[in-house]
Amino acid sequence: MSLKEFYEKEVVPKLVETFNYKNIMEVPKIEKVVLNIGLGEAIHNIKLLDSAKAELKLICGQAPVITRARKSIAAFKLREGMPIGCMVTLRRQKMYDFYDKLVNITLPRVRDFRGISGKAFDGRGNYTLGIKEQIIFPEIDYDKIDTIKGMNITVVTTAKNNEEGKELLKLMGMPFRN
Repeated sequence: MSLKEFYEKEVVPKLVETFNYKNIMEVPKIEKVVLNIGLGEAIHNIKLLDSAKAELKLICGQAPVITRARKSIAAFKLREGMPIGCMVTLRRQKMYDFYDKLVNITLPRVRDFRGISGKAFDGRGNYTLGIKEQIIFPEIDYDKIDTIKGMNITVVTTAKNNEEGKELLKLMGMPFRN
């Protein structure tokens, strides 16, 4: 059973029961998953950005977009418009496939893993997870990476508040710490 079918058959009825929704359209769902790698070192070494872009493409199967600086910051020798990172927005089937892989394969590979914090919600039901090293993804070949890069993974939901968002992600298999 795919994750989308699991959501429709198992998660929706439990959420309706828990929060007493009057209409099925009120039930929160995952809208998109955004992966973001910010590389401050890309100012000095542009090759880092190319390797980050290639690794992000391997991880999620979609070409990343290069993000550029919005303002100049003299202390960091940063000029407006300089490339400083890359990001990918996953929607529909790719989003469900990535979320499934993240929850069932990638997160359990983290050393000394005891679950993720349940406090990283933004107040509107969206969850952001910081990953310190990209080598926890099975697609990344350990021998071919030049530097360890971290990334942010944001799961954007249609939930109205953190409680609904957390319950949705918990029912979808996110391993929160107790």
